Amino acid sequence: MKADKLHKTSESKGRGAVQDIVGAISSRRSIRAFLPDQVPQKQIEEILSIASRAPSGTNTQPWKVYVVSGDARLALSQEILTAFMNDEDHQFEFKYYPDEIGEPYLARRRANGWGLYGTIGIVKGDRAKMKVQHGRNYKFFDAPTGLIFTIDRHLEIGSWFDYGMFLQSIMLVARSFGLDTCPQQAFAQYHKIIQRRLSIPKDEMVVCGMALGYADMAAPENSYVTDREPVAGFAKFVDELAQ
Repeated sequence: MKADKLHKTSESKGRGAVQDIVGAISSRRSIRAFLPDQVPQKQIEEILSIASRAPSGTNTQPWKVYVVSGDARLALSQEILTAFMNDEDHQFEFKYYPDEIGEPYLARRRANGWGLYGTIGIVKGDRAKMKVQHGRNYKFFDAPTGLIFTIDRHLEIGSWFDYGMFLQSIMLVARSFGLDTCPQQAFAQYHKIIQRRLSIPKDEMVVCGMALGYADMAAPENSYVTDREPVAGFAKFVDELAQ
């Protein structure tokens, strides 16, 4: 199916196809409630094909993707969710955050958490409801399609940089088709279950997951939009070098 036809199909279900890169970036956000409408495999294949044009050092293309849907997605989600709710001991293979995150990152992280929880009526200290909400990660927030990403273990940090550009490309191409996503590092903690269920070779490491589908914009959690620092807060323009 050609891209223009895919755009028209997506417009009728999603938030509307975005035709330009600025619009795709500006409208992208992590969606945490999806409609049950299925995403055609041909459309997923085209998204991944376009996203594979992401840059990578010496064109190494370090990404590998496992696309799960239907009964396979449901079974994978249920096993991981059960392990999470029962507090089974599953350890990450790599650190996403430092042991002490510090400022200004801690404040941003807290603001994000409480901003999201506030939209769905979870108050500070209600750990039971927080856990249930976190557990929705493992259901891909009810998206009909889940993506699991892996990388060869012997590759170094440069390939992880490349991987980030690939993930961003998927999310932006999805927006251009009127679809939404949520990147989910939470899946990496349950790599043993994922590797067994998806028959992933031992020499591959689970990087993260991603929900893909049509956003349920009636869900209150999808009304939440995170803040961003102004350019002056993170960029410095240098026109003279220090002596």
